[in-house]
Amino acid sequence: MSSPAAPRSTRLTAFFRLGVAERRRRLLELAGLPADGFAAVDSGALSIEAADGMIENVVGTYALPFAVAVNFVIDDIDTLIPMAIEEPSVVAAASNAARMARPRGFTTVVSAPVMIGQIQIVHVTDVDAGAARLVAAAEEILGDARRLVPRLAQRGGGPVGFDVRTLARSGPDGGVLVAHLHVDCRDAMGANLVNTLCEALADRVAAIAGGRPGLRILSNLTDGRTVTVRCSIDDAQLASDGVAGAAVRAAIAAASRFAELDPYRACTHNKGIMNGVDAVLVATGQDWRAVEAGAHAYAARDGAYRPLAVWRERDGGLDGELVMPLAVGTVGGALHIHPGARLALDLAGAHTADRLASLVAAAGIATNLAALRALATEGIQRGHMALHARGLARAAGATGELVDRVATELAATGEVKADRAREVLARLMGMLGEPR
Repeated sequence: MSSPAAPRSTRLTAFFRLGVAERRRRLLELAGLPADGFAAVDSGALSIEAADGMIENVVGTYALPFAVAVNFVIDDIDTLIPMAIEEPSVVAAASNAARMARPRGFTTVVSAPVMIGQIQIVHVTDVDAGAARLVAAAEEILGDARRLVPRLAQRGGGPVGFDVRTLARSGPDGGVLVAHLHVDCRDAMGANLVNTLCEALADRVAAIAGGRPGLRILSNLTDGRTVTVRCSIDDAQLASDGVAGAAVRAAIAAASRFAELDPYRACTHNKGIMNGVDAVLVATGQDWRAVEAGAHAYAARDGAYRPLAVWRERDGGLDGELVMPLAVGTVGGALHIHPGARLALDLAGAHTADRLASLVAAAGIATNLAALRALATEGIQRGHMALHARGLARAAGATGELVDRVATELAATGEVKADRAREVLARLMGMLGEPR
């Protein structure tokens, strides 16, 4: 499929009020995709035969809601953000935060896509001498590694660095060294590539060090493959329901400082970031578990668990910055098999790993902003429970306008419970003279 045209504008007012068919039509037009584009996420698009080729012991496929967050401008480009997630309010929150940030947009800086492969060397008799021999042989080892991936090297990627660390001088495994092979993976996430290189080099590396090879595998702490995303929001965009923008700004900055001081709060702060991050990763067929592991390890890299995003007040507004490791790819993996993942990348216009990483990070800081603003004003539960009420109304059997009527009553009374939804629906249907 050819690359779609960039969306003209993702500022879609009241997009959530449109029916599904009209939403699809608008998005296909914006992204320049064919009329049947959304067939990729319809029931049966991922066939049982294709699924059986992806993992083991397949007995079916499992669906998640596939949505699109709107209003995003990322590096001066209007961008649609695909999300696959079961939790209500995340897509709405991301879209609302993107609307607030829209005047200046999100700006990103993406590092080179360098992954780390680890070769553990155990039972090293003299770790200092072994490490020195490996350092002396680094260029030769790198040359061997590059020859294993000639086409990647021709495209500007491949092995770019080699270093060694001492982990133990004695113990159950004797002297232990770990060699790090740094590999520029270009548009691939790179796990298979890095693992293959480590396995191919392990025996030689261990022999040079005077030990035996141990584990040979990539690290998911990709601190050499990071994304920085920034946004700046004026007080006028932060104001909410009679709460002045300056007061909201101060409350968000205070919440950020709380997370910087307390790991218990930082964990929940970062969960709000991962709401947006993981939803995009799942939609685009990425290894979201790897990104989760790397993000949390990075948050604790200095020995204390910290927030990945921080917010600071400025005169008349608020500035936010998120820095996190993000190993994503637009080639390889499930992307060749899963039609929904390909559709997600086409909707987003994300056909390089760098661009996809920018989108993922922007979604993360957006959901973090939305959560902090809700906490600073109405509380996190109001909007969340309103959407939860709609889900309960549907689960109780409501359809059409009854969904909104049941949800509105549940939210108004504060009794957002399944049994209460059934009671309200039964009463309303009785009033309308409909069979229960």
